[in-house]
Amino acid sequence: MASRITLNATGTADVMQVQHVQPQVPGPGEVWLEQTAMGVNPLDVLQRKGGVPLALPSGLGLEGAGRVSAVGEGVGNVRVGDRVAYAMGPVGAYASGRLFPAERLVKLPDSLDAEAAAAVLFKGITAQYLLKSTYRVGPRTQVLLYGAGGALGQLMASWARHLGATVIGVVSRPQSVERARAAGCHHVMVFEAATLAKEVRELTQGEGVDVVYDSVGKVSLEASLDSLRPRGLLVSFGGTSGAPAAIEVATLNAKGSLYLTRPSLAAHTRTVEEYQQRAADVLGAVDAGIIQPRVWRRYPLAEAARAHADLEQGLSEGALILTA
Repeated sequence: MASRITLNATGTADVMQVQHVQPQVPGPGEVWLEQTAMGVNPLDVLQRKGGVPLALPSGLGLEGAGRVSAVGEGVGNVRVGDRVAYAMGPVGAYASGRLFPAERLVKLPDSLDAEAAAAVLFKGITAQYLLKSTYRVGPRTQVLLYGAGGALGQLMASWARHLGATVIGVVSRPQSVERARAAGCHHVMVFEAATLAKEVRELTQGEGVDVVYDSVGKVSLEASLDSLRPRGLLVSFGGTSGAPAAIEVATLNAKGSLYLTRPSLAAHTRTVEEYQQRAADVLGAVDAGIIQPRVWRRYPLAEAARAHADLEQGLSEGALILTA
């Protein structure tokens, strides 16, 4: 018997219900995956609350790791017993067992356990495309990174510094400063919308940064735009404070011919080939010590609501995972 979290409605954390299901026989191209660890991400919270639409009833979760226990017809990339993980594609990771498309599975090296994989793959692929595709970070790049003390921010700070960038981190509270520094930030500021851009200008000799990675959204938008150099890029990829306001095209011109993008992980893992390439880069970075999975807290699957509460309250200092 497997357990999974299901939603019949969106809303507060109590809409997540535990359901027991029998293992299913995988169809063509599918596997039955017995999961031991599942990642918890801000997108899960947005989907649960209805901020990102789901077809109800629905499962929840986009990242998991475990072992293949059965394979369907035509599956050749994995075998029964293989240790695997995945990020994205189909929703329903909050489960001790589930069907999953075999082509989206990533084989795990012996050096990476399931919990570490569930903590790093979704966030690692996000960091990978943001740093290597959305803006190609390299030597002498000046980066402004929000959420630098969080699970994703720590990965991005480490990886950006390895790529040669100067990383200016932004955190929401003083107790996160040292964690952001330890992750790789050269400078760390506690967020104040009214003064952030001025501080960034001082750190960059009046020039501004090349790229801003803004996961905060509504309250940080103006400060982010004002922190950029001429022709700099604002990467708005989250909204922990709410959705950012619309920007007049003329504003981008007036502030220095700025660029703006709103990227998504789905668009950067659209094909199997691209997805597997990015995942391989993440696993390579972990193996080389460039980035490190950091599990902050583990919760039994049945306590997913508590994990969501901790994430919403900004209590996490690393990745949150569910265990089965």
